Amino acid sequence: MTTTFVTDGETDIVVTRRFAAPPAAVFRAHTEPDLIRRWMLGPEGWSMPVCISDARPGGAIRFEWSDGRHVSFYATGEYIEVTPHSRIVHIERMFLPEPTPDNHVTTTFEPVGTGTRLVMRMSLPNAEARAAVLASGMQDGMEDSYARLEQVIEAGI
Repeated sequence: MTTTFVTDGETDIVVTRRFAAPPAAVFRAHTEPDLIRRWMLGPEGWSMPVCISDARPGGAIRFEWSDGRHVSFYATGEYIEVTPHSRIVHIERMFLPEPTPDNHVTTTFEPVGTGTRLVMRMSLPNAEARAAVLASGMQDGMEDSYARLEQVIEAGI
Protein backbone atom coordinates (compact mmCIF):
# COMPACT_ATOMS: atom_id res chain seq x y z
CA MET A 1 0.00 0.00 0.00
CA THR A 2 1.09 3.55 -0.57
CA THR A 3 1.18 6.48 1.79
CA THR A 4 -0.35 9.73 0.54
CA PHE A 5 0.93 13.15 1.60
CA VAL A 6 -1.31 16.17 1.02
CA THR A 7 -0.86 19.76 2.14
CA ASP A 8 -3.87 21.52 3.63
CA GLY A 9 -4.08 25.25 4.21
CA GLU A 10 -0.83 27.07 5.00
CA THR A 11 0.50 24.85 7.77
CA ASP A 12 -0.81 21.28 7.65
CA ILE A 13 0.37 18.01 6.13
CA VAL A 14 -2.12 15.15 5.99
CA VAL A 15 -0.70 11.63 5.76
CA THR A 16 -3.01 8.71 4.92
CA ARG A 17 -2.35 4.98 4.67
CA ARG A 18 -4.37 1.78 4.90
CA PHE A 19 -3.16 -1.25 6.85
CA ALA A 20 -4.39 -4.83 6.68
CA ALA A 21 -4.83 -5.06 10.43
CA PRO A 22 -7.49 -3.93 12.90
CA PRO A 23 -7.19 -0.51 14.55
CA ALA A 24 -6.15 -2.06 17.88
CA ALA A 25 -3.00 -3.55 16.29
CA VAL A 26 -2.04 -0.40 14.37
CA PHE A 27 -2.66 1.73 17.48
CA ARG A 28 -0.46 -0.56 19.61
CA ALA A 29 2.30 -0.27 17.01
CA HIS A 30 2.18 3.52 17.43
CA THR A 31 2.26 3.53 21.24
CA GLU A 32 4.24 0.52 22.56
CA PRO A 33 8.02 1.10 22.63
CA ASP A 34 8.95 -2.50 21.74
CA LEU A 35 6.79 -2.29 18.61
CA ILE A 36 7.80 1.27 17.66
CA ARG A 37 11.48 0.23 17.69
CA ARG A 38 10.74 -2.47 15.12
CA TRP A 39 9.28 -0.24 12.42
CA MET A 40 9.72 3.53 12.97
CA LEU A 41 13.25 3.56 11.60
CA GLY A 42 13.12 5.46 8.32
CA PRO A 43 15.58 4.31 5.64
CA GLU A 44 17.24 0.89 5.72
CA GLY A 45 20.21 0.72 8.08
CA TRP A 46 18.85 3.00 10.79
CA SER A 47 18.06 1.92 14.36
CA MET A 48 16.28 3.42 17.37
CA PRO A 49 18.56 2.94 20.40
CA VAL A 50 16.25 5.01 22.64
CA CYS A 51 12.47 4.74 22.51
CA ILE A 52 10.31 6.26 25.24
CA SER A 53 6.57 6.28 24.67
CA ASP A 54 4.47 6.85 27.79
CA ALA A 55 1.13 6.78 25.96
CA ARG A 56 -1.10 8.70 28.35
CA PRO A 57 -2.08 12.37 28.55
CA GLY A 58 1.04 14.23 29.75
CA GLY A 59 3.26 11.23 29.01
CA ALA A 60 6.70 11.74 27.48
CA ILE A 61 7.94 10.84 24.02
CA ARG A 62 11.62 10.49 23.13
CA PHE A 63 12.84 8.72 20.03
CA GLU A 64 16.55 8.62 19.11
CA TRP A 65 17.70 7.35 15.71
CA SER A 66 21.17 6.36 14.55
CA ASP A 67 22.61 5.23 11.23
CA GLY A 68 25.24 3.18 13.12
CA ARG A 69 28.06 5.40 11.89
CA HIS A 70 28.15 9.08 12.74
CA VAL A 71 24.68 10.44 12.03
CA SER A 72 21.96 10.62 14.65
CA PHE A 73 19.01 12.79 15.59
CA TYR A 74 16.14 12.68 18.04
CA ALA A 75 12.61 13.82 18.75
CA THR A 76 10.92 14.73 22.01
CA GLY A 77 7.34 15.48 22.82
CA GLU A 78 4.36 14.74 24.95
CA TYR A 79 1.02 13.06 24.56
CA ILE A 80 -2.00 15.37 24.83
CA GLU A 81 -4.81 12.86 24.22
CA VAL A 82 -4.79 9.06 23.94
CA THR A 83 -8.04 7.30 23.07
CA PRO A 84 -7.22 3.59 22.75
CA HIS A 85 -7.50 2.16 19.26
CA SER A 86 -8.90 5.34 17.71
CA ARG A 87 -6.97 8.58 18.31
CA ILE A 88 -3.64 9.99 19.48
CA VAL A 89 -2.83 13.69 19.82
CA HIS A 90 0.75 14.66 20.61
CA ILE A 91 3.29 17.45 20.28
CA GLU A 92 6.70 16.64 18.82
CA ARG A 93 9.87 18.54 18.12
CA MET A 94 12.80 17.21 16.16
CA PHE A 95 16.44 17.97 16.97
CA LEU A 96 18.43 17.89 13.71
CA PRO A 97 20.60 19.02 15.71
CA GLU A 98 18.78 22.34 16.25
CA PRO A 99 15.18 22.03 17.48
CA THR A 100 12.40 22.41 14.96
CA PRO A 101 9.19 24.26 15.84
CA ASP A 102 6.59 22.24 17.70
CA ASN A 103 4.53 20.01 15.44
CA HIS A 104 0.98 19.31 16.66
CA VAL A 105 0.07 15.80 15.44
CA THR A 106 -3.36 14.15 15.45
CA THR A 107 -3.48 10.51 14.34
CA THR A 108 -6.74 8.61 13.88
CA PHE A 109 -7.22 4.87 13.35
CA GLU A 110 -10.45 4.19 11.47
CA PRO A 111 -11.77 0.66 10.94
CA VAL A 112 -12.27 -0.16 7.26
CA GLY A 113 -13.47 -3.73 6.74
CA THR A 114 -10.90 -5.90 8.54
CA GLY A 115 -8.23 -3.21 8.19
CA THR A 116 -7.42 0.31 9.32
CA ARG A 117 -7.27 3.69 7.62
CA LEU A 118 -4.66 5.79 9.40
CA VAL A 119 -4.87 9.56 9.00
CA MET A 120 -2.14 11.71 10.53
CA ARG A 121 -2.53 15.49 10.47
CA MET A 122 0.65 17.40 11.24
CA SER A 123 0.03 21.08 12.04
CA LEU A 124 3.14 23.24 11.90
CA PRO A 125 3.27 26.79 13.27
CA ASN A 126 3.73 28.45 9.86
CA ALA A 127 4.22 27.87 6.13
CA GLU A 128 8.01 28.07 6.43
CA ALA A 129 8.12 25.30 9.04
CA ARG A 130 5.90 23.12 6.86
CA ALA A 131 8.12 23.73 3.84
CA ALA A 132 11.18 22.74 5.89
CA VAL A 133 9.51 19.49 7.00
CA LEU A 134 8.57 18.64 3.42
CA ALA A 135 12.10 19.48 2.21
CA SER A 136 13.64 17.20 4.87
CA GLY A 137 12.75 14.02 2.99
CA MET A 138 10.34 12.92 5.70
CA GLN A 139 8.02 11.39 3.09
CA ASP A 140 10.64 8.80 2.07
CA GLY A 141 11.43 7.95 5.69
CA MET A 142 7.74 7.58 6.55
CA GLU A 143 7.08 5.44 3.48
CA ASP A 144 9.97 3.13 4.43
CA SER A 145 8.78 2.98 8.05
CA TYR A 146 5.16 2.22 7.14
CA ALA A 147 6.27 -0.52 4.73
CA ARG A 148 8.24 -1.99 7.66
CA LEU A 149 5.14 -1.66 9.88
CA GLU A 150 3.20 -3.75 7.38
CA GLN A 151 5.87 -6.47 7.74
CA VAL A 152 5.63 -6.28 11.53
CA ILE A 153 1.83 -6.60 11.30
CA GLU A 154 2.10 -9.57 8.90
CA ALA A 155 4.49 -11.27 11.35
CA GLY A 156 1.83 -10.88 14.05
CA ILE A 157 1.77 -8.14 16.62
